[in-house]
Amino acid sequence: MTESHTAPRGFGHVETWVFDLDNTLYPHHLNLWQQVDERIRSYVSDFLKVSKDEAFRVQKDYYKRYGTTMRGLMAEHGLKPDDYLEFVHAIDHSPLKPNPALGAALERLPGRKLILTNGTRKHAEAVMRRLDVHHHFEDVFDIAAADLDPKPLPRVYERFLARHKVDSHKAAMFEDLARNLETPHALGMVTVLIVPEGQREVFREHWELEGRDAAHVDHVTENLVGFIEGLLKDLRL
Repeated sequence: MTESHTAPRGFGHVETWVFDLDNTLYPHHLNLWQQVDERIRSYVSDFLKVSKDEAFRVQKDYYKRYGTTMRGLMAEHGLKPDDYLEFVHAIDHSPLKPNPALGAALERLPGRKLILTNGTRKHAEAVMRRLDVHHHFEDVFDIAAADLDPKPLPRVYERFLARHKVDSHKAAMFEDLARNLETPHALGMVTVLIVPEGQREVFREHWELEGRDAAHVDHVTENLVGFIEGLLKDLRL
């Protein structure tokens, strides 16, 4: 079911299941995020009036240092985020297809299901509707709800937990970036890292694929549906 570290946390006590959105609810190899990435680069190029190559360098530097490129542009260039968010998430969602297996697995999970994303609610709802899993989730906590702060900042998780009255010691977090699981783990959550399938080529920075052996990652899987089905079997549900 999973590749895990010594004595990983189990799921028998979990009452709230928290999911990242992009590259978590759908596989990395669909490269939906590549569309967003390319639109970010175009926006940075136009906003800063620099070449696409320089925009790419700035984009990735800010993403790594600030959690999102947007946050770096806000901090260093006074960006007003509304137009940026609308532009970069205006993508083609058609690669996403209904996923009845995911829907069935989510339905069987006991307790609440929530989305915690650095994207927008509009984008999250589009993704969930394309996958036909929107009705399984209680709510979306997006970048606006986080006051434009991104994961992995600890205050994002604290706001999320307070807003939705989640007991972190009775919650699990599914996420595709290991660095975004460090604070959840410190808060007592069970952490699951979603990684690309096998040898499939995916559009990611090298550092984004690191961390699967980190102490704050309880479980690693390349198959979200299979993982959930496995844990349900272990829980005899």
